[in-house]
Amino acid sequence: MRRTQLALLAAAAILAAGSPAHAKLLFVKKAKELGFTFVKDCASCHVDKMPKAASKGEPFGEIGKFLKAQKAKNKAAEVDVAWLKDYKPAK
Repeated sequence: MRRTQLALLAAAAILAAGSPAHAKLLFVKKAKELGFTFVKDCASCHVDKMPKAASKGEPFGEIGKFLKAQKAKNKAAEVDVAWLKDYKPAK
């Protein structure tokens, strides 16, 4: 019984460790659902389009910097892609 519990705990830890990269893909999906057509993939916000690298704090692009600033301004725990309604791209 103890080994089974340990195995389940280990499996849960592995799945939890993989979640941040998946969450970023959900941000892209939600942005598209909200009609933000300028969000194409992870590279829309991150310089490196690999979600694994992006979740490790890799450099942000223009949109990513905007969302990061909005997160700080709103004192939010998580980025909300709905904030992109206020995004004005640099020309």
